[in-house]
Amino acid sequence: MNDYLHNTIPNLKPFNYEVHHDSHFINKQWVLINGISKKKSIYTFKADNILEISRKNHVIKTTWNINLQNIFSIETEDGNITVKAYFKDDDILVLNNQSKEEFAMYINATNYDDDINSVEDIQAFLKDKYQKKVSTIIYDHEFYYIEKSEEFGPFKVEVLAEKVKSGDISAYCFVRDINEHDYSNRLRISDLIQEL
Repeated sequence: MNDYLHNTIPNLKPFNYEVHHDSHFINKQWVLINGISKKKSIYTFKADNILEISRKNHVIKTTWNINLQNIFSIETEDGNITVKAYFKDDDILVLNNQSKEEFAMYINATNYDDDINSVEDIQAFLKDKYQKKVSTIIYDHEFYYIEKSEEFGPFKVEVLAEKVKSGDISAYCFVRDINEHDYSNRLRISDLIQEL
């Protein structure tokens, strides 16, 4: 059952009560991605084991529990289901059904300003989220650059941008991450600057 999930969505982190329960899970507005084009559902797991499922203008209150192995038991309209929870990252929750080869995926919309009502909204959310993440990683990271067969660095992107602006180096010089051993990714300074 786990192979199916991990082949479909790689690099999942298992739910860890100490790490995730209070800061990432409880009282967050989890928008169900599955079937969003037909109806929008928001799941809010409360600390008192109440699960609120909001759909349009009505709220269904049901229950949820967690056991020592981080297996969740959730009461739904269809009966009691048992799921195991995973995080793709802090804002993407996956609940893997333990009796079927199916899972539900949720986006944490608690701190997101726009409504998530469609597949297009999900794409906009993910694009916004990962652009910010890439910019942060690039901004804090260091790179070597090669010019006229000589390597220089490492430098942060803001330093490389200043060197390009002042005309000291070309924006078309190849760069490599400090953790890479060659320039085979064919990444240029201009590509880094564009992501800032």
